[in-house]
Amino acid sequence: MEQRKLGGLTCSAVGFGCMGLSQAYGPADEDASVLAIRTALDAGVTLLDTAMSYGAGHNERLVGRAIAGRREEVVLATKFGIVRTDQGVGLDAHPDRVAGYCDASLQRLGVAVIDLYYLHRVDPDVPLAETIGAMASLVEAGKVRHLGLSEVSPAQIEEAKAVHPIAAIEFEWSLSWREPEDDVVPAARAAGAGLVPYSPLGRGLLTGKLPTGPFAPGDFRATDGRFAGDALDRNLTLVGELTRIAEKRGVTTGQLALAWLLARGRDVVPIPGTRNHARVAENAAAADITLSADDLATLEAAAPRGAWTGDRRSFAAHGTTRTTA
Repeated sequence: MEQRKLGGLTCSAVGFGCMGLSQAYGPADEDASVLAIRTALDAGVTLLDTAMSYGAGHNERLVGRAIAGRREEVVLATKFGIVRTDQGVGLDAHPDRVAGYCDASLQRLGVAVIDLYYLHRVDPDVPLAETIGAMASLVEAGKVRHLGLSEVSPAQIEEAKAVHPIAAIEFEWSLSWREPEDDVVPAARAAGAGLVPYSPLGRGLLTGKLPTGPFAPGDFRATDGRFAGDALDRNLTLVGELTRIAEKRGVTTGQLALAWLLARGRDVVPIPGTRNHARVAENAAAADITLSADDLATLEAAAPRGAWTGDRRSFAAHGTTRTTA
């Protein structure tokens, strides 16, 4: 697979987002999840993205099991800052606890070093510079190779960069959610950081294969305004237009959506997630699709930014004020 740069880090053009293997989309089968991860590696995917909060540690243990014996094939990214307890979900990025969170992640993953360590969310009770300083100490200690930020503002990117180089910024970005193009994308590029879009398939919307009927218990899309009522109907109409374009190209709707992101720059590495190992291979193959300027113009005309309906911020996922990925 094509290799791309996230700051000073090299990884596959398409990564794998592991969150859905442990939470947010209903019950999952652990053996099927391990197969999905290993299928990603077999397809040339190197970037695996997890977090200590996904399944309250379950996801990191799952990833560790899946990569056992294959560590050299993996660019391993994990996150800290969102904390799950019996009392609910909170934020904690206190500098005195960063090293402990890192050590716990290393143990769950069964590795000696993390390639890309993200601050999952900025803790409003802690100066960001202090958190980044503690993260930088992990680099000096050899426990972490590169630092990243997730769901941050341009000002926070600049503040963090003043303390330590930032390799990657993770945020939601897709054909159906393009708000970051106004601020986060240019700010990340100005800071020399790569772009890691999560939910690049619009939480399944852009695959054209949403489940019929109500979402399964535990599926947080049930509370997302983009997946309800008239908004969903209008969005599915746009997806239908994308599907017709994809069929003419001989690709799937999801592959077309990923190719659109990949065409936005060689510093873009989307991290689609799925529990279906066949879909993993399909997503990875999107790296082989080249879209011309005419193709991109056709997509823009068929599904323009302003035509999508619903706001991802219309719900508070997992007890936080923002979506968690």
